[in-house]
Amino acid sequence: MNRPRLYHDVAALYIDPRGPYPKLIAAELCYDESRDARNYGGPFPVVAHPPCGPWGRLRHLSKKDDPSLAITAVEQVRAFGGVLEHPKGSKLFEHLGLPMPGERGARGDFTIEVAQVDWGHPARKRTWLYIAGTTPSAIPPLPPPREPTHWISGGRGPSLVRRHAAVPPGIKVCSAQQRRRTPTLFAEFLIAIARSARRP
Repeated sequence: MNRPRLYHDVAALYIDPRGPYPKLIAAELCYDESRDARNYGGPFPVVAHPPCGPWGRLRHLSKKDDPSLAITAVEQVRAFGGVLEHPKGSKLFEHLGLPMPGERGARGDFTIEVAQVDWGHPARKRTWLYIAGTTPSAIPPLPPPREPTHWISGGRGPSLVRRHAAVPPGIKVCSAQQRRRTPTLFAEFLIAIARSARRP
């Protein structure tokens, strides 16, 4: 598939500057921590990666991240169309009454569940994608399923297994950097979803 070297018709919000988006999207449409994504006012659809710490299963350990960023990101996805990425089970969905995977919202918005391993992440990393401004039929085809080589967290000793999920033999535990990583192919998938969106 031919694509432009840089996209100029979608914005990437709340991103890691070391991640794939600066190589895919024009610099003026990439918003990392140094450029406050809350200031994005359109007009293009968005791919939003707001901090998940305050909304995930280890939210009691999240002290630095601002939970309001994810709420603002949902408002931006609704305003301009696009997709928000958060881990499976994120309490953000319950807090805002967002549709759960397989459901449609009153606005025509919807959520799907994917596994980032299918786009090259070393761990399964189950992810919920909240999508607005487009339809399920516009979602690009999903890649074939893959098996992970790593676990997001866990342990093998008896004390570790009590605190974490047991890691199967032959499987490694992700480093913090590996956990945060967004595969380039997954970023391109999210960009394709956003580019199919129109303002809801």
